[in-house]
Amino acid sequence: MTDFETLRWAAGQLFGLIALALCVLGFASKRDDRLFVLLLFANVAFSFQFVMFRSWVAAAIAALIVLRIHLVRRYKGRASVMLAILVATCLVSIPTWTGPRDIWALAAGLIGTYGMFMLTGIGMRWLLAAAAFCWVISNLLVESFGGTLAEALILVTNLVTIARLYRDRATV
Repeated sequence: MTDFETLRWAAGQLFGLIALALCVLGFASKRDDRLFVLLLFANVAFSFQFVMFRSWVAAAIAALIVLRIHLVRRYKGRASVMLAILVATCLVSIPTWTGPRDIWALAAGLIGTYGMFMLTGIGMRWLLAAAAFCWVISNLLVESFGGTLAEALILVTNLVTIARLYRDRATV
């Protein structure tokens, strides 16, 4: 590995860890609006991470997720806007597609889009947990230690928050 490749690898790991911190804070929150804001910034970091690891489909989808989060905050529940983001997610994958490993990032983008636009609370978090699982696989396939750790912890944090929301619902 050359010095540049080592630096690129380290930068990818650093962006993954930054995203990790932002996502854990977001998924630990019971407030959807706070979750969305933190996820917006986390996906900027994830996009840079995937660029460093030369995973172009994942980088493009993570960048598109920044737009998706912004639109969800404004157009929650609007099927037409969701459909536009689903189409855009597929379209950004076409020129950046490198092989079967990219299906995981695409699946994560599609599942997360539906969950964020059409669901709230527990239902939304279940689909975001499924999307996180797909991101774990995507990160494993590109050998991203930081990204894999980030998404695995996001998945666990999300499941814990789902349990907290169920508990809160039972006590009301």
